[in-house]
Amino acid sequence: MRFAIFLTVVLTIWLLQHLYVGWRLWSVPVFGSPTGHRALLAVLALGFLSYPLGRIFYGIGWHVLGRALEYAGAVWMGTLFLLLAFLVMVDIISLGGWVLRPWVGTLRTAAVVLALGAAAAGFISARLGPRTVYLEIPVADLPAEADGFTIAHLSDVHLGTILGPSFLERLIERTAELNPDVVAITGDLVDGDAGVVEEMVPTMRTLTAPRGVFAVLGNHEYYAGRERSRALMRDAGYRVLDNEAHELMAGLYMAGIPDARGSAQTGQPEANLAAALDEVDDGAAVVLLQHAPENERDAAESGVDVMLNGHTHGGQLWPFHYLVRKAYPNYAGVYTVGSMTQVVSRGSGQWGPPMRFLAPSEIYLITLRRSDTPGSSGH
Repeated sequence: MRFAIFLTVVLTIWLLQHLYVGWRLWSVPVFGSPTGHRALLAVLALGFLSYPLGRIFYGIGWHVLGRALEYAGAVWMGTLFLLLAFLVMVDIISLGGWVLRPWVGTLRTAAVVLALGAAAAGFISARLGPRTVYLEIPVADLPAEADGFTIAHLSDVHLGTILGPSFLERLIERTAELNPDVVAITGDLVDGDAGVVEEMVPTMRTLTAPRGVFAVLGNHEYYAGRERSRALMRDAGYRVLDNEAHELMAGLYMAGIPDARGSAQTGQPEANLAAALDEVDDGAAVVLLQHAPENERDAAESGVDVMLNGHTHGGQLWPFHYLVRKAYPNYAGVYTVGSMTQVVSRGSGQWGPPMRFLAPSEIYLITLRRSDTPGSSGH
């Protein structure tokens, strides 16, 4: 029932986007002729059908056709969103066409050109792969032996039919070049098809670090099947932290909880911060892995020193980040919450459109530094 409601909502929004963009493009001079109108309707129909048909064809075993249609549909998904955004801006400026009437056609044509340019720029940005963001975080009461400890933070890789083995290989190479002590993956490593990702496990095993690779479940691991997602990550040699903590060295722990939203949506509530911190020694420094950037104050008040999140993608395509920020005020970057530092990654891959417009993908290389300020750890 939950899935049926979700699918209905998604398809309704998808249809409304096409109707609005088609309505506004109908008056653009380039589509002004009967031939232009027929071409516009054909593009909108093909765009509307390509992604769902790709998923259907892939599901029945027509993998080559399914992947091709899904990829084309994903590109169209991002392009449609950008067309929507720029056309809405024209409607705001022209009050829906009631003012600046002689210029409305020109403004909408300009919106199309800008949207297509933004789509191309976003596509190139995604193809370039994640940038590396270097960050030093002072941690109160960090053991002297842990001063300079490094964490490669990956998030929202979304491995599947669109981002496959070649992308994964490049991501692992870039991560290995950073020589981190530990790798932390804050969810959505798997997209929506665990079976596709299971084929990549041999490549996943090449992602290693001296102190290990740790992961937590994101909402997409639940959609793909939580136990199957857990199993493939464990098969790759990653330690999945399910409301538990692991001692990296004396006085330094990495804790993790599964995604609360994904577990609630699938009727399997599991996130439990108290349980994750239950066996952490008093006064120890704690790095918490959690998919979505929420409940930051609870984590800070529980004595967490560093909180690593993802989920938001930083909006992925401007101006979507304005909506994302409404749901998650700490939506991208570094924040201070009490005595805790929160790092929210824009993600190392992307979901849906293979595009990144004004929200580049990233790998954080975090260096922990011993702070002279006494901490307030309450473990």
